[in-house]
Amino acid sequence: MLDKIADKWTILILIAICPKPARFNEIKRRLNGITHKALADALKRLERNGFATRTVLPTAPIGVEYAITPLGHSLREPFEALCGWALAHGREIDEAGDRYDAGQDAAERVQASR
Repeated sequence: MLDKIADKWTILILIAICPKPARFNEIKRRLNGITHKALADALKRLERNGFATRTVLPTAPIGVEYAITPLGHSLREPFEALCGWALAHGREIDEAGDRYDAGQDAAERVQASR
């Protein structure tokens, strides 16, 4: 189940469409760094899994708008808890990574000196 909501872009896309529906290019602008293909694939997954809806707009040229569903909204509380946890423990995680990397560097120097 986590693979449906825990990929790189899902949370950010849901945050982008949470306040109001948005068109594809608007979402892409908000998510600096996402490729066209990655966004299209993620939006299809979100729609398939019931977290977002896709509406074709009767405009010229035809537009498509994405909106969050009630199921998508239900992820807000757990996402906020996860973000809070990440903010509270980010420094610890960075420090653990630094310690690990320093240990790896030392082990590599020992290996290289043999």
